[in-house]
Amino acid sequence: MKTIVFFLEEPSAKEMLAGVLPRILPENMQIRYFVFRGKQDLEKNLKKKLRGWRMPDSVFVVMRDQDSGDCKAVKSRLADLCGEAGREDILVRVACRELESFYLGDLAAVEQGLGVRGLKAQQLGRKFRNPDVLGNPAEELRSLTSNVYDKVAGSRAIAPYLTLEGNLSRSFNVLLSGIRNLVAI
Repeated sequence: MKTIVFFLEEPSAKEMLAGVLPRILPENMQIRYFVFRGKQDLEKNLKKKLRGWRMPDSVFVVMRDQDSGDCKAVKSRLADLCGEAGREDILVRVACRELESFYLGDLAAVEQGLGVRGLKAQQLGRKFRNPDVLGNPAEELRSLTSNVYDKVAGSRAIAPYLTLEGNLSRSFNVLLSGIRNLVAI
């Protein structure tokens, strides 16, 4: 049985993936999550976790937020850490600005998951056409939902409703495409 292993910066990323992956992965795929306590913890312990992994037929995904860093530099740093651990074949993905950009790219899912009316209609407004460029997506989402959104509970509630095609967050679409390609190998 093939295993896909995720190394994640935070619990909300796990909740998002848990709501999305069953819809894109084969049924016989085992999923494992390693959730770190932030980006520094992820970067500090990633090499050790990768070196210690012994389960055959495993593929790996490392994911973290861009936050205020340079996206290419963040991705390069993570890829370098994987290489230093002796693993070159790892999918590295960066959520442009924050994970919440994925949700702002599909306001219908946010409306449905959180039960906040009127959000879907705002999707085509200029602000939400390209959510990956917003400066603080988490704060934007809290404001948009009148503080109903919470990182972990909100991710758990929204993720099952995220559309797998047509999300306006490019980084979400790149993540899904990468995962699909990885498991097809």
